[in-house]
Amino acid sequence: MTAKDRELNRVILQKGRERSLLRRHPWVFSGAVKDLGGDPEPGETVEVASSDGRFLGRGAWSPVSQIRVRLWSFDQEEEIDRSFFKRRLQAALARREELRIPEQSTAFRLVSAEADGLPGLIVDRYGDFLVCQFLSVGVVHWQETIIKQLQTLPGVRGIYERSDAEVRKKEGLQPRRGPLWGEEPPELIAIEEHGLKFFVDVKQGHKTGFYLDQRVNRQLVRSFSTGREVLNCFAYTGGFGLAALRGGASHVTNVEDVAGLLTLIDKNVQLNGIAEERCTNLKADVFQLLRHYDAEGRSFDLIILDPPKFAEAKSQLLRASRGYKDINRLACKLLRPGGLLFTFSCSGLMNVELFQKIVADGAIDAGCDVQMLQWLGQSPDHPVKLHIPESLYLKGLLGVRVA
Repeated sequence: MTAKDRELNRVILQKGRERSLLRRHPWVFSGAVKDLGGDPEPGETVEVASSDGRFLGRGAWSPVSQIRVRLWSFDQEEEIDRSFFKRRLQAALARREELRIPEQSTAFRLVSAEADGLPGLIVDRYGDFLVCQFLSVGVVHWQETIIKQLQTLPGVRGIYERSDAEVRKKEGLQPRRGPLWGEEPPELIAIEEHGLKFFVDVKQGHKTGFYLDQRVNRQLVRSFSTGREVLNCFAYTGGFGLAALRGGASHVTNVEDVAGLLTLIDKNVQLNGIAEERCTNLKADVFQLLRHYDAEGRSFDLIILDPPKFAEAKSQLLRASRGYKDINRLACKLLRPGGLLFTFSCSGLMNVELFQKIVADGAIDAGCDVQMLQWLGQSPDHPVKLHIPESLYLKGLLGVRVA
């Protein structure tokens, strides 16, 4: 981009609206924009300046989204070109290798959007295949460049797109799904995580196919499961349940309301050579089943609550809070004394303090005394940038019923 182009494609902010950028938060909202020089295309790079003309950063212009600019860089000397994306992708991979994540699992997150300095880009690795989500106009604009860089990674046979998340609509983008390069992945990809094997459906499964962000928490469940009777709610493809079984659980009940997912749980149990009588897979609504178990007087030694996102917008947060409180209240009632509760929220709008209050209120309404043993969060291949609170989206806690 020439100096003339930069002057034309320049976003000037309202007075005082540069504070978040000075704190290195990469979003510029529509209400912060005072003036736009030029007529940039969606995803094209623009320079962002304060009301007095100070350089603040360069980012991708998004004329439809409430987030008008997602900043690529705060460095005035850094150009947004092919080399920029090569550096960011290489840095993301290097961090995963430093953490020795590829040694723990053949499936992990390679790029985690804003947290890796690439807003709107998700890249997950499943064995020899990469699954990508291009969720902002900026990464769509640079998609060809990004794919060419990803092709150079060792052992990659194919790249598949799962850009079907709802957030794309806010960017004025239509959902997209299908092969991008190389071989098309099979219907099920076999991955391995800490010695456990899983079949993953990267074409139709939730997110990109597997809850990679729960890897550390699955290991923690495994370490606490010996001899315990476990209830795994919102089981998806059985990740937590299999971890508990491998950890020595006496029995695991997996609860899902989608028949196809229960079939995949069965396949994963067989894949790991686990005796089928050690687990029960139920097709049921979790809310209704917990009430039924309460009425029956059922109880468990360990309960896992890993529900889908209850709140997509701030307007849904109150209703979501009621839902979280309800399932945590019921789970606390079903815990035996000394029983453990692993409970999570993946709703980005739910902050840590509110989630703790909701779980506490649920325990109070259940007439239980629950002691929190530790906070739980997302696995380190889903990093959190300290100055981007939105990158901390998975909240959880481990509690024990003491009375």
